[in-house]
Amino acid sequence: MAEQTALADTRDGGGARPDAAVVRDALGVGIAVGLSGFAFGVTSAGSGLTVWQTCALSLLVFTGASQFALVGALAAGGNPLTAAAGAFFLGVRNAFYGLRLSQLLALPRAVRPFAAQWVIDETTAVSLAQTDRRGARIGFAVTGITLYVLWNLTTLLGALGAEAIGDTDAWGLDAAGPAVFLALLAPMLRTGTERAVAGLAVVLGLGLLPVLPAGVPVLVAALAAPLALWAEGRRAATRAGRTAATGEAGEPGTPGAGKGTEGPVEPGDAGRGGREGDR
Repeated sequence: MAEQTALADTRDGGGARPDAAVVRDALGVGIAVGLSGFAFGVTSAGSGLTVWQTCALSLLVFTGASQFALVGALAAGGNPLTAAAGAFFLGVRNAFYGLRLSQLLALPRAVRPFAAQWVIDETTAVSLAQTDRRGARIGFAVTGITLYVLWNLTTLLGALGAEAIGDTDAWGLDAAGPAVFLALLAPMLRTGTERAVAGLAVVLGLGLLPVLPAGVPVLVAALAAPLALWAEGRRAATRAGRTAATGEAGEPGTPGAGKGTEGPVEPGDAGRGGREGDR
């Protein structure tokens, strides 16, 4: 009952987007990013994985950044355990997405284990971009279904036709996912604090990329949020202290201070007081 009430409240807010608009945006994201599965299929096949191993990664892991990190490390001759560890650390961010989406979507418990497979960058961005729970659910479902089906299909085609496709860098498919994600994220950075968090995260992630293992810079970049919030809290405390100090400095000269708080004495009052004293 509480869930139904909350859902009804979000739908009556007056700012909800039409379902057709949500579906259109979700399909756009799913198709644009799903095509980059070609790049993963080709890269995975080039790293020495079989077609079935490549498809299993997309079906079971289904998080592009971790998949690319794994096959990239293997292609470079890295240890399989090290490659898997790097992919794991890179995928930890999805757990944080899940914490936010569990409150936003409020899905039934029976559905959550299946929905967890679709908790990735794109579904999170589309869901958070909506103004009500119904829109968030539609965006999550349409993005998840479209991206999952297309990503796995293009992974298979990429692995089978690796030689025919050639160098995927020339196609620019590897940049489709980050580009779409940034396009969704940018309009959501409305306040100075949010923009500061995003900027600091970029600096941390790119700056540490050459010196830390794959996946770790992303986790370190998450520290941008508490750092920016701490700095904002310090600035707020400083402003509050200055305001308090200014108020205290103005108290001695405040009209009506001390004995004057009783208010000005009218001439008639003084006369009455004198007559009462004569009695």
